[in-house]
Amino acid sequence: MTSVFHSLAEIPASFGPSVAAIGNFDGVHLGHQKILKAIVAEARALHARAVAITFDPHPEQFLRPAQAPLLLTPIKERLRLLALTGIDAIVVLPFDEALATLSARKFVQGILLDALAVRSLHEGGNFRFGHRAAAGVAELEELGAHFGFAVHVHPPVRVRGLEVSSSAIRERIAAGDLKRARWMLGRPFAVRSTQARGRGIGTRLLVPTVNLASYSGLLPAFGVYVTRLAIGKRSFQAVTNVGNRPTFGEASFAVESHILDFEPVEMNEETPVVLEFLLRLRGEREWPTPEALKAQIFRDVARAQRYFRLTGPR
Repeated sequence: MTSVFHSLAEIPASFGPSVAAIGNFDGVHLGHQKILKAIVAEARALHARAVAITFDPHPEQFLRPAQAPLLLTPIKERLRLLALTGIDAIVVLPFDEALATLSARKFVQGILLDALAVRSLHEGGNFRFGHRAAAGVAELEELGAHFGFAVHVHPPVRVRGLEVSSSAIRERIAAGDLKRARWMLGRPFAVRSTQARGRGIGTRLLVPTVNLASYSGLLPAFGVYVTRLAIGKRSFQAVTNVGNRPTFGEASFAVESHILDFEPVEMNEETPVVLEFLLRLRGEREWPTPEALKAQIFRDVARAQRYFRLTGPR
């Protein structure tokens, strides 16, 4: 089981030695997974602990909140995905003024050496750290040579000609390009939330429509998507609209999923919902009449059903 420490004070005094990687790990994509696999392998060889060091909030949310990106994975989901990589521990550093102004040298001394007894560190080539992100991998290697820990710099991972990064994946999802985002993530892009409140739901879902609760993370571009909807332990095929539903008068944003293979299911407003986005069918548009929209919905459903027939059961 992966241990999670939410501050340096929570880390036991005798924690090390460790092999570590530092990063935001937004999305825990294939590039992250490669580095994390490497630290697990080296940690096992050295009889050390494999540790991922991450931050909450994302540094951009603290430093430049107006320009900060919407995240692929909120912290709870990031921790879940990091734990699946087989690492032994995750250290979540609160990103605040004290951490933001910490020099690279003091970061290494106070966190990597004193708290975690790091013997080896793995990073990507664009890694930067310390006050104003002044230090990169060259400075990290100098500090490693001085303090006696190894530094391994990993080249970018490329998938079908695409360089994998969190920012590239965000761009693809924001554009509705779920296929290329999936290539880089190594899995479908998914949102974890609950059912929207105020819909009069009791203990069972008796209609084939689910509206996602308000969600602060990244969502795909407005449009209609083939999706897979997990409600608790049940999984359903679905068609999902992300957008403002302009045909029905005043704009009202919603992420609304219509279940294709619906059966009544136990559900309330606290039941976990996981919505996987598989394929974009079309963009959102305003239709001249409700009848025209209804006809298009039938076409959307037919295309989604064909998708599931061709891809087969999960």
